[in-house]
Formats: sequence, C-alpha cells, structure tokens
Amino acid sequence: MKADFKKETPGYRARAGVFEVIDIPPLRFLMIDGHGDPNEQLYGDAVSTIFTVAYRLKFLSKRELDRDYVVMPLEALWWSGDMASFTTARDKSHWHWTALNLVPEWITNEQFERVRSDAGARMPDSLRLDTYDEGRCAQTLHLGRFDDEGPVLDEMHHVYIPGQGLRMTGKHHEIYLSDIRRTDPSKLRTILRQPVADAAG
Repeated sequence: MKADFKKETPGYRARAGVFEVIDIPPLRFLMIDGHGDPNEQLYGDAVSTIFTVAYRLKFLSKRELDRDYVVMPLEALWWSGDMASFTTARDKSHWHWTALNLVPEWITNEQFERVRSDAGARMPDSLRLDTYDEGRCAQTLHLGRFDDEGPVLDEMHHVYIPGQGLRMTGKHHEIYLSDIRRTDPSKLRTILRQPVADAAG
C-alpha cells in the first residue's frame, strides 16, 4: 500500500468559496529559494529539481525501507515587500518564493544528501530538506487561473482574517493540487493559505 499524505495530513483539503482556520503541524519539505516571475526559467528549473529529488527519495524509500508513498504536489511560499503585488497589482517581478515538496518524516538528512549527490547535475545551493512549522492558518480552495486569485486573496486578507479577530503573519502559501501540464487553466485547483495569529497578540 502506498501512503498518500494528502489524505492523512491536515491542510490538504479545502472547499472553494469557504474560508477556514486550521492548525498545521511541523512538516518536512524539500525547499529551493528564488526571486521573480514564476513564468521565468529560474522557477521552472527549481520545480524540475524539486521533483527530480522527490522521486529519487520515493524510489530510495521503496527500495531500501520497503515503504512506498505518493509524491506530494508542488507547493510554494510567496512574499513581497508590498502585499498588493499579490492581490491588486499582481506585479510578479517583485515576488520572492520558496518552492516546496512534502516528504515523509522517515526520510533522513543522510538519505537526502545521498540522493542530492547521486543526482549528478549541479543542484541549487538553496536546495535543502528542512522542517517548516506553519502553525495556525486561514485557507480556502481557489478554482481557476492563478492570475484570478487576486480577489480571493483580497477577501481573505482584508475581510475574513480581520473578521476572525486575527492578523496575517508569515508567508503566503499555495498548494497546487492540479497538474498544470494537463489541466485547463480554468479548472486548476489551488489551496491558498495564510498564516495568522491573534490580532491582539
């Protein structure tokens, strides 16, 4: 039986048009950092590297540990000095990002370093296996094109989160549930997540 962490891990299910507050436990991710428009080559190269390493870790786990699992979808953290670049302006040249891929807790740093070394091609300096402790978050499911996320994020940031007595913290987080290579852009499914804390805190 393959483990499917989308079914077992909090935060990988959401409903369109519904905002909710959830608690995300500390999780282990492959990570690569970058800056700029995600349509440019740097981001594409990071995604390719992430999945190359992710699948090599899966095969190592199956071969050496007899533990198989479904490789998780691409995720990314996004941030900018001006949050309007995500909502109203959508100026992607100002975006910073960290591409992410969730890996099982049983994958060790030694196994990651071995896979990284065996991959052969030069790996980005920022490629790492690390724990991300996101904590309490607001999230929803967005259906459709990435460039149509702005109004949903604006409502989350300026209506829902303050209305819950909360304030934004941390980095905007997206989980790409659809394969963008095979899915019509109007049917893409993306979880939009924002870490939060008590407004009075």
